[in-house]
Amino acid sequence: MLLWLAEFLSEFYSPFTVFQYLTFRGILGILTALGISLVAGPYVIKKLNKLQIGQSVRDDGPQSHLSKSGTPTMGGALILMAVFVSTLLWSDLTNRYVWLVLLTTFGFGVIGWVDDYKKVVEKNSRGLIARYKYFWQSIIALVVASVLYATAPGSAETQLIVPFFKTVAWDMGMFYIVFTYFVIVGSSNAVNLTDGLDGLAIMPTVMIASALGIIAYLSGHFNFAEYLHIPYIAGAGEMAVFCGALCGAGLGFLWFNTYPAQVFMGDVGALSLGAALGAVAVVVRHELVFFIMSGIFVLETVSVILQVASFKLTGKRIFKMAPIHHHFELKGWPEPRVIVRFWIITVVLVLFGLATLKLR
Repeated sequence: MLLWLAEFLSEFYSPFTVFQYLTFRGILGILTALGISLVAGPYVIKKLNKLQIGQSVRDDGPQSHLSKSGTPTMGGALILMAVFVSTLLWSDLTNRYVWLVLLTTFGFGVIGWVDDYKKVVEKNSRGLIARYKYFWQSIIALVVASVLYATAPGSAETQLIVPFFKTVAWDMGMFYIVFTYFVIVGSSNAVNLTDGLDGLAIMPTVMIASALGIIAYLSGHFNFAEYLHIPYIAGAGEMAVFCGALCGAGLGFLWFNTYPAQVFMGDVGALSLGAALGAVAVVVRHELVFFIMSGIFVLETVSVILQVASFKLTGKRIFKMAPIHHHFELKGWPEPRVIVRFWIITVVLVLFGLATLKLR
């Protein structure tokens, strides 16, 4: 939005041309979203408290969590507001990737909001019935995947890129739609499962979004893409602005979500952020690298799958409690230790994922 204004003003005053630089707009995206989160955060928390939109805590989990009962939730709406405003202000609104990723984020946010509303306001412990939740997730993911496939200008946009190899790329054809569906829906639910401790999900989200923003900038720049032997995706660079907004909004939210949390993001935040990361990974054609960087999210998801499968097949549980972050808590790890150690693991995985850009 402001990019158009800057382009107009640059005809009369040349310094406004700086707004055409993607890196500059990415930085502005970070700062704008961060500012919105920090300024609006106290008001949102106060409003949630007034409406008595508080978190319910299971009594069969770690006893330390009982004190969190009543802490405001659905704070993910603050993140979404900051991301949307910042992205709309600083990105190129003629770019189709911008709108598709915003659509994905908004759609999954609505699903999460309905789920939270039923749990917190209507006091329905089941929330949105699982089959309805997955149905609407599937609809949104399949629509976005189909549009991306139908509007892809070349084969590079639908190929599966394999890390560590310069020339290994599989043209997925129609399977691209199915693959994209699993990336977006899987990522969304993985982040949602991870969001169980103060700041545990938001900081890895910020780290991964930062890395995806770098990859988006490189993929959207022909010379850098050619040098690194990664696919050049025209227009993908605008994802750097969106990722910047996501980082800024996430850091602003972490200001209030860090231990002990003043607010939780709820499903409205976790489902939408996970879907957003998956959608960006698809756009920049680095789904496998995204899988590596999201190791903590993957671990949390696998722990739940193994726990459920083991109990149904043998009647025994592998972990004290799933997702696995609760297992470590029940083993005696203080909550901040679990959180920070998971953050450290994410830092290592993100750096390894970025290293694959050069190790080809």
